[in-house]
Amino acid sequence: MKLITFGMLDELIAKAGKTERLRINHNIHESLSDPVQRLFIAAWRSSYFRPHRHPEKSEFAIVIRGLFDVIFFDDEGVVTERISAGPGTDTFAMEIPAGNYHTWIPMAEQSVFFEVKAGPYDPATSLLFAPWSPAEGTAQVKEFQAWLHAARIGERIL
Repeated sequence: MKLITFGMLDELIAKAGKTERLRINHNIHESLSDPVQRLFIAAWRSSYFRPHRHPEKSEFAIVIRGLFDVIFFDDEGVVTERISAGPGTDTFAMEIPAGNYHTWIPMAEQSVFFEVKAGPYDPATSLLFAPWSPAEGTAQVKEFQAWLHAARIGERIL
């Protein structure tokens, strides 16, 4: 049996704050070959989730703590939808269809969501980054993040 406690979430958030990416995963599944991938993702407010899509697999996510905005884009980088999710909003969970470009924006300093996807996980094919988005660690990320925070439906990336 695996128990998931609030103390574990507190520890996960603290660990995330000490990483360069300001986020961390905690896998519930045993291995990357498991048929169902289940993980908690803790993130601090300035963490960058590069826009991406999962070509062949949908994902289901439940926001457990904090607040996230999830932005969806078309193939050219035009915002098609923006959803706020978490305690205190109308939405606390969502299923993201396969093939949809999206990003997670932590809107609260200590936020956590739980994600479920079909496995196995293959890092080479599991996700495709949006070609119009800056890679993590590049000089363009801060400007892009500022744009994401203000982006509205119908707007195109910088």
